[in-house]
Amino acid sequence: MAETSPVTRQWIADFVAETLRTETLEQVITRLDNAIIARIPELRDRDMRRDLAASTRAHAFEVLSGLTQDRFDYPVPEQAHAFARTIARRGHDVRFLLRVYHVGQEALLEYMAEVVGQGQLPRDIERDVLLRLFDRSTRWISTSVETLTDTYMQERESGLRAALNQRAEIVRALLDGGDLDVEVASARLGYRLAQRHLALVLWTEEGPGLAPPDGGDDVAGLLDRVATRCATALGNGSVLTVPSGAAALWAWIGLDDDLPDPALATWPVESPVRVAVGVPAAQVTGFRRSHREAIATRQVAERARPALPRVLHYPEIEVAYLAGTDEPAMRALIERELGALAAPDLHSARLRETLHAYLRARRSPDAAAKILGVHKNTVRYRIQRIEELLGPRSLDQRGPRLEIALDCVAVYGV
Repeated sequence: MAETSPVTRQWIADFVAETLRTETLEQVITRLDNAIIARIPELRDRDMRRDLAASTRAHAFEVLSGLTQDRFDYPVPEQAHAFARTIARRGHDVRFLLRVYHVGQEALLEYMAEVVGQGQLPRDIERDVLLRLFDRSTRWISTSVETLTDTYMQERESGLRAALNQRAEIVRALLDGGDLDVEVASARLGYRLAQRHLALVLWTEEGPGLAPPDGGDDVAGLLDRVATRCATALGNGSVLTVPSGAAALWAWIGLDDDLPDPALATWPVESPVRVAVGVPAAQVTGFRRSHREAIATRQVAERARPALPRVLHYPEIEVAYLAGTDEPAMRALIERELGALAAPDLHSARLRETLHAYLRARRSPDAAAKILGVHKNTVRYRIQRIEELLGPRSLDQRGPRLEIALDCVAVYGV
């Protein structure tokens, strides 16, 4: 705008001098703030309005002083950064900040057009003045929005990290057996500890580089959404989550006393998410115990060959987990109890599956046949073949170690 005419420059200089007078400036700030608040009623809050006024006043000095100069940079005042941080701390979306500035620009241009119209300038001078005012206000809003969006995001991320860190510290203290005030800890977590809990561990098969199938932008968000859906479908709606890695999440679901067995429920979980589930238990002790069981369940799920179901419950693998803590001893048990049945071929696998179902059905061929989906005579034939392979002792003479060995093979393979 170096070619701006001397008459235009003089009018703008007079306008700036008049507006910077204390009384006039306060009237302008009040007018602009009222126009913004009328469009954005959330700013009526006393503290929000105070921070808005401080930001508007500081911006006014920068914009007005820039009108009489040919510089194009508009330093963003500290009061404006403070207002952006207030918006972030209040939990408003970044679009709220953008709306404040766009509404503010509209109010400023409306005010300036009104002032220029009252000056009864020649048409060409009026046009030059309005063009300069529009150009400078556009540069100001562009610089402010770009800079303050960064300030907002930094404050929002800092606040989220602080809240997340506090939550993680409280959960760690609870799991470590720390002596915490239950009511204070519940208030800080936003989750009631004096209830029944069902602990979950959620993770993805592909890892942190995965693009979620439901349109989310990261794995952490996907896991958090799945945990929330599980809490809504299976619990009383309350849920506590803590990230345990880039592609894993710890969660606790609050349960009511009259809820059915979680193992019988339908879980809203789809690929690629997997879920390890503990046993429901009450109070802080149950909070810890159910979590330990969920952790153990995940350990088994990741060692299992072949892969186990997408949602796995601790009671289903408890024996295999306990036996699998000493793998050489477990393998010796399998070899000793199963003998020839521990062979890796398909026929041996079918015999092991039949024997496992038979023992779990309390040695009933009919019940085992229903589990396997075969005829009861097929079960009887296979059991006869199994006894031949296992040697001189009959199945009735064998103790619980045989079923433990089958539990372990079903999870870890041969």
